[in-house]
Amino acid sequence: MAAKLPISIAIITHNEEKNLPACLESVSFADDVVVVDSGSTDDTTRIAREFSARVFVEKWKGFGPQKNSAIQKCKNRWVFILDADERIPAETQRELRAIMASRDSADGYSFPRKNFFHGRWIKHSDWWPDRSTRLVKKERGYLGSVTHERWVSSGTIKEAKCPIEHHSYADYADMLKRLNAYSTLLAEELFRSGKTAGPLTPVSRGIGMFLKIYLLKKGFLDGFNGLVISLTKAGGSFFKYAKLRELRKNKK
Repeated sequence: MAAKLPISIAIITHNEEKNLPACLESVSFADDVVVVDSGSTDDTTRIAREFSARVFVEKWKGFGPQKNSAIQKCKNRWVFILDADERIPAETQRELRAIMASRDSADGYSFPRKNFFHGRWIKHSDWWPDRSTRLVKKERGYLGSVTHERWVSSGTIKEAKCPIEHHSYADYADMLKRLNAYSTLLAEELFRSGKTAGPLTPVSRGIGMFLKIYLLKKGFLDGFNGLVISLTKAGGSFFKYAKLRELRKNKK
């Protein structure tokens, strides 16, 4: 059995009892796992402790701040930022070991994500390669933004070859639920930054997003799921700006 890697895994959770076991099983190679939970009402925290994760319960602060809190609690310099609905497959574990053993390491590494839906890898619809910086030296940056958080660093970021597996949506209903939640968060972020939207902005943004995902990103090659993803992305863009207009109207 290979020795555990001196790497920390940072995970944030809220009611993730269905996803968390497979996630934690996939990171058993790490010698430190930190879970920051935002008040789950299911068995999330119990499951995390059963996998020997260090569990902290904190009030929800937004995606970026919540993940930064988890990162700062990690005991190792190297931290892998992971969501509860993601997995690190064996091939990626091997690449992580090679990175950790290398003297020519960067300050962070981005990984492609294999996004699965209805049991299938979605290879188009802007869902692949869907790169994201996940392996980081924690003192070399931070996650910016409350919603679509990105690693902000002045250091060198290299591209890893092997993927993370992402099992995001349970079904179409889950897609619509998240569309509503995320469009609200994004509208509020735009509102706080002083952005405005005209009466035609939601429509033009929605149509533009559909054409981008379905045609330019070849969503049509993903069959009916590609059509649903394209329409959902378009709906998210439409409602983001519609809700921004609503916020502006309510303020007045």
